[in-house]
Amino acid sequence: MQRQNQLASIELFVLAAEHEGFTPAAQAAGVTPAAVSRSVARLEDRLGVRLFVRTTRRIRLTDSGRAYFEQCRQALAQLVDAEREITGDQAEPSGQLRISAPTPYAHHRLLPALPAFRARYPGVEIEVHISNRNIDFAEEGYDLAIRGRQPVDSNLVARKLEDAELVLVASPGYLRAAGAPQALGDLSRHPCMQFELPSTGRKIPWLFHEGGMVREVVTTGPYTCSDDVLGIATLARHGAGLTQTYRFIVADDLARGELVELLPEHGGTSRPFYLLYPHARHLPLRVRTFIEFLTVQFQPGPMAARLPRR
Repeated sequence: MQRQNQLASIELFVLAAEHEGFTPAAQAAGVTPAAVSRSVARLEDRLGVRLFVRTTRRIRLTDSGRAYFEQCRQALAQLVDAEREITGDQAEPSGQLRISAPTPYAHHRLLPALPAFRARYPGVEIEVHISNRNIDFAEEGYDLAIRGRQPVDSNLVARKLEDAELVLVASPGYLRAAGAPQALGDLSRHPCMQFELPSTGRKIPWLFHEGGMVREVVTTGPYTCSDDVLGIATLARHGAGLTQTYRFIVADDLARGELVELLPEHGGTSRPFYLLYPHARHLPLRVRTFIEFLTVQFQPGPMAARLPRR
């Protein structure tokens, strides 16, 4: 009975946090606002922390309350999914899916793929957080993240999505004025746009094939962008110099002739992207389905063959 009461208190707490008030939470649960208030107070007493800051007009989660809310929300969602799977009620995935993705991959790879996923699984609502900063899965309530490196956190699973090809580019206007490099040694005579990792302050070396090996080339130039790799592609489009970026970012520019690929004989290098999620005995059906969708979507081969069938 005590565990039942604790679960009921948690459910009312989650409702109050989602609705930002005891009265709307009470209406959703079919109880009185006083019952919700008492239930949350008992929960706070048991935990020994304040979950809400209360004002005359609304309630607001404390930092501890926010962290607890994200954990509780995920736990309740997993319970619902588990019951549906056992009883056969969830033949299709449903519920909210929260994903964090870096700017270039979100705009050029993830977001274009989402309508196809939603067309197959309309019961899933998707929230995408577009940022290059690291996230805390537990405290912030994310189901999945996409990153350009493997995690150091052993509590995370890393599934490779793809090896994204790199390409060296410049604008036709720049090349008319300065000429095109004919060999890797010529790069030192051109302004090369740098991307700096905000976490380390390290400028990313460029990668080229040479003599059957992958060679790192440290370049220099008057422009440095950090946090958002799309910035160096924008500079290249406007004639600032040379840059190496992901082919998927500039594929349309190359097709239209607004950028030109340089030194293709040294091209074909790549950097990986990974899909990250916490180790868990039970992943909600919507999360498992989306993992399968993305890992198939970005494998090499014709697009039609990569789209999963229902």
